[in-house]
Amino acid sequence: MDFFYNIWNFGGIHILTYFAVMSVIVFVHELGHFLMGRWCGVKIDAFSLGLGPELFGFDDRHGTHWRVAAFPLGGYVKFHGDANGASVPDSEAMAHMPAAEKSVTLAGQKVWKRAAIVAAGPLANFLLTIAIFSGMYMYYGQDELLPHVGTVIQGSAAETAGFKKGDIVVAMDGRAINSWQEMTAAILNSANKPLAVEVERAGARLELTATPRVEFDNGIAKSRLGLGPALTDADFRYTSVGVVDAIGLGGLETWHWVQQTGTSLRQLILGKASLDQVSGPPGIAQALGEVAKHAPDRLIKIIAILSLSIGLFNLLPVPLLDGGHLMFYAFEALRGRPLQDRVQEYGFRFGMLLVGSLLVFVVSNDFWKILHSAGWM
Repeated sequence: MDFFYNIWNFGGIHILTYFAVMSVIVFVHELGHFLMGRWCGVKIDAFSLGLGPELFGFDDRHGTHWRVAAFPLGGYVKFHGDANGASVPDSEAMAHMPAAEKSVTLAGQKVWKRAAIVAAGPLANFLLTIAIFSGMYMYYGQDELLPHVGTVIQGSAAETAGFKKGDIVVAMDGRAINSWQEMTAAILNSANKPLAVEVERAGARLELTATPRVEFDNGIAKSRLGLGPALTDADFRYTSVGVVDAIGLGGLETWHWVQQTGTSLRQLILGKASLDQVSGPPGIAQALGEVAKHAPDRLIKIIAILSLSIGLFNLLPVPLLDGGHLMFYAFEALRGRPLQDRVQEYGFRFGMLLVGSLLVFVVSNDFWKILHSAGWM
């Protein structure tokens, strides 16, 4: 009993926070499928938040059964004519349906409608991310870190180039630099390439040439110059943001995280990053719990990033995921007819095996890291 008490004491808040956060993200994702399905005239049999046995539920006036299930690890929307919540058509049932009933099934819709319904889930995740980032900009304003050099790492490319503490970066390769983020982006795009940098030092303008080096951080390749920012109040610029500008900034922030995710995925595929950097539910739960305990004001930003990650993950062209359905629909549009049921069935089995294997790997890897960090291994 002491072991299980220690497990709960260590991870109770992590588990509760994870379930709360993921329930919000999953609900928004499935709501995207649901609303687009309704708009396209598809009958929806069930909307489930969570998996497994039903805890409670109700039927709405359209005949949809809304349910909350025992295991808050996902959810689904079951469209009429589907064999399950993964939108796999029930071919046998469809073959015996009258035309009027078939017209309100998912499989009975034109391919563009089915694609729109499937894509609406990830799209809802992206919209949630943009909405959260936009709301943060409206509430907090824009707090930019200025390109003021606070530290120059010894032996770095920056030291070799002649950077000094107190320098103000004005331009890189002829492009004006107005924030530390803009400077970082310019460095990331110039790995192992000479970078012309204009700095202001003691009221004078100087031209420096620096070549960012590729360095590895926990197995991830990064382009670095070796500069650290100054972090006094004078090194930040705060501006209030209106609604329109906040939405634009929210969209740009979302795109920034899309690029970051794409870079990480590319490095994983090319073997430049370790699979140990990939986290599953236990690792995410631990991170969320730590944020909830020590920095609850940052939790909303974590929700935005997780929502985006789940949306992007679901767009991977793997059968069983939304991206897999879209891939099948693309083949159907090109061929003029759907793929054979047997081909799709084998595709879904492969997708289930692939996703299941990935889940087993990341969960076991997370537990190993958690137990090791807790001193239990």
